[in-house]
Parts: sequence; C-alpha cells; structure tokens
Amino acid sequence: MAERVVLAYSGGLDTSVGIGWLKDATGKEVVALAVDVGQEGEDMDVIRQRALDCGAVESIVVDAKDEFANDYIVPALKANALYQKRYPLVSAISRPLIAKHLAATARALGADSVAHGCTGKGNDQVRFEAAVTALAPELTSLAPVRDFALTRDKAIEYAALHNLPIAQSKKSPYSIDQNVWGRAVETGFLEDPWNAPIEDLYTYTQDPSIPREATEIIITFDQGVPVAVDGKPVTPLEAVVLLNKLAGDQGVGRIDIVEDRLVGIKSREVYESPAGIALITAHEELENVTVERDVARYKRGVEAKWSELVYDGLWFSGLKKSLDAFIDDTQKYVSGDIRMTLHAGTAVVTGRQSKQSLYDFDLATYDTGDSFDQSMAKGFIELWSLPSKIAARRDQAAK
Repeated sequence: MAERVVLAYSGGLDTSVGIGWLKDATGKEVVALAVDVGQEGEDMDVIRQRALDCGAVESIVVDAKDEFANDYIVPALKANALYQKRYPLVSAISRPLIAKHLAATARALGADSVAHGCTGKGNDQVRFEAAVTALAPELTSLAPVRDFALTRDKAIEYAALHNLPIAQSKKSPYSIDQNVWGRAVETGFLEDPWNAPIEDLYTYTQDPSIPREATEIIITFDQGVPVAVDGKPVTPLEAVVLLNKLAGDQGVGRIDIVEDRLVGIKSREVYESPAGIALITAHEELENVTVERDVARYKRGVEAKWSELVYDGLWFSGLKKSLDAFIDDTQKYVSGDIRMTLHAGTAVVTGRQSKQSLYDFDLATYDTGDSFDQSMAKGFIELWSLPSKIAARRDQAAK
C-alpha cells in the first residue's frame, strides 16, 4: 500500500488546494480528516465530498461536537479564558482536539505523517504540531502552505485552474475559522487596523445597533458547568448552542482586536463568540459570590497563564494540566443561578443566587441590627498598616 499522509481538512481554500500540493510534493496518498466541532452553516457531508473531489483517496468525518464542548469548552469556561482579556480562544481550543483525532487516525491507518493548512505566520501551525508531537512523537508534520510557499493568491489561482469546489475568490479573500464556540475572520481589508469591520463580516451575531426588546435569561451552573437555561436542563453543548442564538440575536460577542501572536507579530482579528462572552460573564459573576477572596485573587493570575498556554499551543503541557487541577478544585462551590440581560451587544448580570454563596446579608447590610462588629475595624487597621508605619519611620529618619 502506498504511503499516506493524513490532512486536517477544513473544506476551505488552503486545505483543499493542499491535497494536490501534498500529492505532488511527497508522492503520498492524502487522507482528509474533517473534525466537526460545530461549524455553523457547514454541511459535513458536503465537506467530505469536497475533499474527494479535490483528490483525497479517503475522506473521514468525525463528529466531535459533544467532546469539544465537554472536554475543551468547559475547561475554558472554568478558567474564564480570555487571551489579552478579550479573546475567548475560539480557534485555540479546537486545535488540540483536531490534533488528537489527527494523530489517532494516522496511527490507525499506519501513516507516518500528518498535515495541516496553516501558514508560517500564524499560531495554528504551532498548536497543531505541538499537540501532535505531545500525543504521537513518531509522526512527522507537514504544512503545504508554509513549507511549499503556497500563498493565498497562488492558492486561488490553483483552485481556479483545477476547478476545485471552494468558495474563496479574489473578490472574497477572507480567511474564516469557526466552531460552536465562535467565529474568527481575518485577512482582506481587515489587515489595515484602521479599517472598521463591516456588517457583512458577521454571521453569528445580529447588528447590535438595531433597536429590539431585551432578552432576560437565567443560567444555572453546577460546579462551574452550565446545566440549565431558564430552568430547562441542558448539556454543555446545548447551552452553547442556545446561548449562541439568544446572545447572538442581541449582537453580543463581537470582538475586534489587535492581538500578540506567538510567532512575534501583531495581527488584527475579528471574532464572534456570543455564547462564549455570555457564559464567561455569568460564570465570573457566580465565582464572585462563591469563591473566597484569596482563591479568587490567585485564580485571576492562573486564568491569564492558562489562556496564554492554550493560545500558545501547549494544551497538553504539564503546566497546563497542573493548572487544570487547581482550577477544577476552585469550582467545587461554583453552583447557582445567574440572571442576565442580553441587549444591544451587551450581556449584563442583574442577579445572582447560590446555596454556596459567601455573601452574608447580615454582615453586608448597613441597616440597624447588622452582625458586623465595626468596633474591631480600628484595631485591625492599626495592625494591618503597622509594617507600613514602621517602614515610614525608617524612611523619614534616613532623610
């Protein structure tokens, strides 16, 4: 049997053209692997056939939507994962899952190499290859776009010359990646950071400037995991799908950011993540009433590091696994309800309740009869500021 290479296939321009380029460059048969992580508006049967039409000897589709939600989105939600405080790691958390299936398929078929359609300028090349290396170090990773200098204009010309069934053209040069957690759009006129996004870029969210009635919802969490919306039980995947609709209809989750890529350049990206922004906002607020102060303060630093590790392609690293253990432990009491108003592009928490709440009304109230003994505050302040007082005396004496 001829040697094979397993290609992570998205159905887009780069991977469709990459099938032919890999065959020509390596002489190997190309097996296309498409992993369904909830790509909105994409028919996986169409994608499977497209790979065959583009020259793949075999085309495999894996339904990984629930796995993606349970094992990748949920950890990101528990970590309140926002790279540079804004980007909910839409693409970054899907790559290790795709790499996992890529490595498993290569091993099952006896292939000695895998491939992806990433460029040499992006983060995804690192994410795919670092993950494959961590899971199957014996496999070689190929990247036709990067390794064979397959630029976007050359890819478009190649696709036209060979009549490949893809949507990109010189009139529509955007690069789009999407899954159930969100959608990423780059290239084209967006490469000039002064150019404002146009409404045609968005598909997951409605125009937030159009007047409409607000939507109020109640999200129930159990140990950091969304388990019900408005009292109706949901799986993590169902919660994300439902929030994409409810929050997306209100224009929630639009992000326009110049981000620091791992490879050292800055890149302008436009994202949509209605469920991501709504759920992270709700989860953070529930933590505010259920997680003790010192743990919450420390966790914020862990969240930033977790987000950086995942963004940088180190999902399967030892440090990330250790941080997961810490984060999971913080979620023991993150259970309860969050009431939220979705309106005009915002997700605003208006109420929170939990049986594990650390909010004590009798301590917090300023009304007569409160249980907080204010007479203790004076002595506390004196002891708390004592080191500063002693240091100040020393500093004054040294002048």
